[in-house]
Amino acid sequence: MKTSPILPGVADIGILGGGQLGRMLALAARRSGYRVQVLATERGSPAGQVADCPYGSEFYPQLLETFAKGVGVLTYEFENLPIEAVEAAAEITPVRPSPRALRITQNRVLEKRFLQEQGLPTAAFEAVGSCDEAEQAVTRIGRPVVLKSAGMGYDGKGQMVIKGDDVVATAWSALGATDAVVEERIDLAMEVSVVAARGIDGDFVHYGVIENLHRNHILDLSVAVADIAPHVIEQAVEITRTVGEGLDMVGTFCVEFFIDQRGRLLVNEIAPRPHNSGHLTIEAATLSQFDQQLRAVCGLPLGETRLHAPAAMVNLLGDVWAAGPPPWAEAFSDPGATLHLYGKNDPRPGRKMGHITVIGESREDAALRALAIRQRLAPHLQVD
Repeated sequence: MKTSPILPGVADIGILGGGQLGRMLALAARRSGYRVQVLATERGSPAGQVADCPYGSEFYPQLLETFAKGVGVLTYEFENLPIEAVEAAAEITPVRPSPRALRITQNRVLEKRFLQEQGLPTAAFEAVGSCDEAEQAVTRIGRPVVLKSAGMGYDGKGQMVIKGDDVVATAWSALGATDAVVEERIDLAMEVSVVAARGIDGDFVHYGVIENLHRNHILDLSVAVADIAPHVIEQAVEITRTVGEGLDMVGTFCVEFFIDQRGRLLVNEIAPRPHNSGHLTIEAATLSQFDQQLRAVCGLPLGETRLHAPAAMVNLLGDVWAAGPPPWAEAFSDPGATLHLYGKNDPRPGRKMGHITVIGESREDAALRALAIRQRLAPHLQVD
């Protein structure tokens, strides 16, 4: 197994998954002279468009073993990968973050138990494997609760809220899962995240605490930095450090948090990869979350994470295209704005097609300008 640093021109970097996170990692890697191979389920994927060697296929063990033989390190840009195939690839070349980190974070039951074992604060929860167990858990925790499938959960998918007189059996049937988590529904004050990176030597860096606003369970706006008390910032960073150490994480990762109306900081989810809320680091930080991912998985020293200025990132979903092609000149009318489009066809409602980052004089200034640009791009969108 290779342990020396992976340098440009020496070995290729392999990325499992062809989405926008893989695309932005590939762009960072190619800027530094690395060759990048991408394995995605379709050709012409966002990451495949900027890779040296794009491949389109389903992920099965024999293919991942073959793919692993041609690269110096493997990383991934989404969690919903067949773990057995990733473990087979790890027998051939380093997979960073490790298959263990992937196995835990791709399954809500394992993830919640890991957080519990680490002594980290979460909403009250119970793991359930049947409708009867779910009904008992709802009774013990008390309504309202959120029923979440153990796997295949992102952007609000695989979740059902149970409140009032809702029938648990109806929610269980609609969820269509065999394993799930029943979780206390939080009286939410704010959602925040910490994007961090950890090297093979255990070195840890982070970008502070970022405030996140969601619309229909999908991240809508991220603002750096979050306007919260210093002791809460310190607590969030230390929890993130504990998560990284407990999973022996190597690479960029993110811990998402709830802050409830009582001021409790609770871990929501762990992402073992760069995160949507960290996209603003491309313009706002000395080195972006993708630069850190590149350095970490290649066994190189981590870099500077200092934010140069307040920043905000607003997502562009397929809804922005509902009235036709957006007037992109509006995205360039603000001198502090940067437009990122991911190269996706078929702008479906709810699909992440791109984002805009704005550098501002203050966090409020950056957020208002980012939202204003999107509104000019899509005046048909309803504003809350």
